Amino acid sequence: MGEDRIREGLAWQVDVWDRLSEVYPSEIDSRFIPVVDAILARAGLKAGERVLDLGTGTGAVAERAATLVGPDGEVIGVDISTEMLAAAQRGMAVRGITNVSLREGRAEALPIPDDSVDAVLASLSLMYVIDRASAAREIARALKPGGRFVGAVWAGADECDIVCFQETAGSFAATPPVAGVGPGSLADPSAFLQQLADAGIETRVEIETLGFDFESFDLAWDVLAGVTTAQLEPERQQAAKKAVMATMWEEENNPRHFRNVTQFIIGQRSA
Repeated sequence: MGEDRIREGLAWQVDVWDRLSEVYPSEIDSRFIPVVDAILARAGLKAGERVLDLGTGTGAVAERAATLVGPDGEVIGVDISTEMLAAAQRGMAVRGITNVSLREGRAEALPIPDDSVDAVLASLSLMYVIDRASAAREIARALKPGGRFVGAVWAGADECDIVCFQETAGSFAATPPVAGVGPGSLADPSAFLQQLADAGIETRVEIETLGFDFESFDLAWDVLAGVTTAQLEPERQQAAKKAVMATMWEEENNPRHFRNVTQFIIGQRSA
């Protein structure tokens, strides 16, 4: 993939995440708590450790990790979106969290030194990485020998309602500048597992069914598809809504539980 296409893809993603920063704290973070809990349970963080939160977004994982590593530990949150980082910073300030530092950066070029963290966490961010082979090498470079890695990715649309919803809606929008990124892009994580192994991180996958609820279709649409379909002509947006409803929503005003099969990639850098 050429550098121009990568830059175009990155700019497209930054724009999407910048706009999503407005809805994340109020509507998405609370629904993803089960994923955050599951990542931290598998990470086994200890007091005094140094942790990298890759794709920190509004800082939901970073904040929880900060309480686990304590005042003698440190969490570094990295994200491509300055608006997400600003939202994270506001939340940290309100809650008085002082052992988290936030940095703009990409998974393919992490802004931290070699062998500098005890654990790398990646909650639902790896699916959007453009060059995962480079990201695997960067994760291995950042980890201390023996350091741990825990990432969460969605399963495919047939097992994961959020992926079904977003892929159905997204099929009506413009094609992204780069292929192979999006909510269901790591439904089969085997290629990424091999990239991690090549970088010196041996992994295993654990699967857990998690979920959340939406009170109505309109709310789910605004939260999960409002940004990515905002530029559609009204007729095409209406067609997208009808397609999603026909696929997975019986009555527009009824609540719906989203069943989301989640894959946890758990690894350790070779000593």
